[in-house]
Amino acid sequence: MDIRVSGHQVETGEALQAHASEKLTAIAEKYFSRALSSQVTFGRAPAGAFRCDVIMHVMQNLVLKGSSIAQDAHVACDQAAEKIDKQLRRYKRRLKDRSEQTAYASAVEEAAYTIFEEQQASNQDEAEETDAPVVIAETRVDVPEATVSDAVMMLDLRNTTALLFKNAGTGRHNMVYRRDDGSIGWVEPH
Repeated sequence: MDIRVSGHQVETGEALQAHASEKLTAIAEKYFSRALSSQVTFGRAPAGAFRCDVIMHVMQNLVLKGSSIAQDAHVACDQAAEKIDKQLRRYKRRLKDRSEQTAYASAVEEAAYTIFEEQQASNQDEAEETDAPVVIAETRVDVPEATVSDAVMMLDLRNTTALLFKNAGTGRHNMVYRRDDGSIGWVEPH
């Protein structure tokens, strides 16, 4: 596995680079012996602490992210690597459970959902008065084709709040997102 360790306004010595490489190599060998690559970035955090961000490309369409802040760079690396380890453990468990419960997974695809209508015209007048928000960044990403249950699993693994995907059952674009109360929302167009 290709492991790249870099520092953002932080000097990464040989000991820190070796520590990060050992941690991620051990995790990769434990779950996926053929992991593709990892990027470890160390940076400064408030109050003199260190921040460690780890991005691991395990296989095509499986990207894991872990981040941690600690007073010591080695501890921050250990904590971020532990998050990656936890995500991989959950992923492997889900794959195992999924193979055992194929009948249940097809029932989940039939789940009911509600599409809420837009608000009345009175709220539209208020919206016209405010300026549009500034677009900070745009990115291009591949939209994976997956079942709804796989999309929820990818949402958790990618550690994001929303995921756009092409529904394998209907062939249409859907979105799953994490709601404020911690539950998962699912959007499917008419």
